[in-house]
Amino acid sequence: MDRRRFMATAGAAMLAPRSAGAQGYPIRPIRLIVTFAAGGPADLFARALASGMSARLGQQVVIDNRPGGAAGLPAIDAIAKAAPDGYQIALAGAAALSTVPFMVPKMPFDWETSLTPLTLVSRVPEVITTNAKLGLKSLADLVAYAKKNPGKVNFGSAGLGSITHLASELFKAEAGVDITHVPYRGAAPAVNDLIAGHIDMVTADIPVLLPQIQAGNVNALAVTTEKRIKALPDVPTTAEVGFPKVVSDNWYGLVGPAGMPAEVSGRIHAAALATLRSEELLRQFESQEAISSPTSPDEFVAFIKAERAKWGPLIASIGVKLE
Repeated sequence: MDRRRFMATAGAAMLAPRSAGAQGYPIRPIRLIVTFAAGGPADLFARALASGMSARLGQQVVIDNRPGGAAGLPAIDAIAKAAPDGYQIALAGAAALSTVPFMVPKMPFDWETSLTPLTLVSRVPEVITTNAKLGLKSLADLVAYAKKNPGKVNFGSAGLGSITHLASELFKAEAGVDITHVPYRGAAPAVNDLIAGHIDMVTADIPVLLPQIQAGNVNALAVTTEKRIKALPDVPTTAEVGFPKVVSDNWYGLVGPAGMPAEVSGRIHAAALATLRSEELLRQFESQEAISSPTSPDEFVAFIKAERAKWGPLIASIGVKLE
């Protein structure tokens, strides 16, 4: 056998098992790593997604909650280093892919070379609110009040470097106002202090603030999304009131290791999209005030790049650092 024929035969033999395995995928359960604790919104999104994907793939998609570390980076790093066979994927949050990378001294992985972005899963809108006793009814009122009282207006967040913190910093930069950040350990205590009048403003996920808005304890001034929200139809978007760049939400996306065979990533993507478009999942997400957001892999990559382009310069300008 001449060398050329030998190499062709050997190459075909090496590729055959991989192709056969990819075409038969999946033949065993798939692990879906969730970088958040059980019981929270991200966990609920993941379980709804896993249920639908299990039915469509014919194999169980098993949830593996791995909270911990900055934005769950250790769990995403585990995915980046996993075999690209489609049996380990992850639900990653906005912070892990678009904000925290600009805050830590060194990232354990490069998302563009270490991960396969599969699809955006959900987006949870945010709303800018103020203490009801301030009597502010619009974003224009807040800007005027802040400019009249420079350095005296403050805003709470779920913590230093959180999306809720960055959203308010984005508003601060675009509005040109001097307001002071007060970080909390989570959004709930920040909202409690907002109601009590200890702080003036909070930007947070709609599910966190909606009960207080409905009770009249806080005033909703604007939603930080491109379109109005079904739960708050009378509240304008930031773009409608003159701040088109103030767009922010908590989002979650499905990723796998880099180098996944096209047949495998294609099957996962198809199962995820069919699930995300199903009436059952749409109802489940709506009950959490979340928006099902299926995309193509290329659209998801473009989305991540746009988010990083938005947050990177802002984070650098305010000097947020996490150890």
